Amino acid sequence: MSAAEITALLAFCTAMSFSPGPNTTLSTALAANLGLRQALRFCLAVPAGWTLLMIVSGLGLGALVVGVPALRWAVKLLGVAYMVWLAWKVAGSARLAQVDASRLNVTFLQGVGLQFLNIKAWMLALTLTAGWVVNAAGQPASNPGQRLAIICAVMALFAFGSNFTYALVGSLLRQWLAQGARLLWFNRVLAAILVLTAGWMLTV
Repeated sequence: MSAAEITALLAFCTAMSFSPGPNTTLSTALAANLGLRQALRFCLAVPAGWTLLMIVSGLGLGALVVGVPALRWAVKLLGVAYMVWLAWKVAGSARLAQVDASRLNVTFLQGVGLQFLNIKAWMLALTLTAGWVVNAAGQPASNPGQRLAIICAVMALFAFGSNFTYALVGSLLRQWLAQGARLLWFNRVLAAILVLTAGWMLTV
């Protein structure tokens, strides 16, 4: 990759990774309710899932998912259903002492799987493939394997960095949220963001 391509890739990944979304919202919620240590597993699951998603997209599955209406809608509906379910789990806790780890926690495999249920993630992976792995004519670049490896490494780094940053913010708010009904409203706001994101996914 040229210096210009790498610079464009870094700028793109920064904008996409650090903008609020289902992953960063969940990272914040998990850390605010369960602590940074509990959220770390999800922060690691996101880059793992993203790497797998990017690899299969680079191999052509991303174009199939986005290009076949039935498959695209299946991913959308499964993703929306899962995000609404997560929103319901997040919205239910009013006090830190009442937080049930089994209710709010998201396992590593669930975190990985969530990446495959996000149609936005599929389209982002396809954009990265089209912009940096293949050339303008739609043919693989001279070094597609190397380019895909660079993109996976960069995205994994940014995916972890962004989610850990949001989780750190959530963990720093724990003491403040422990007072009164602040945690309840905080969780409801995050749940609403998840629901709105799920609704937005239906329009993509």
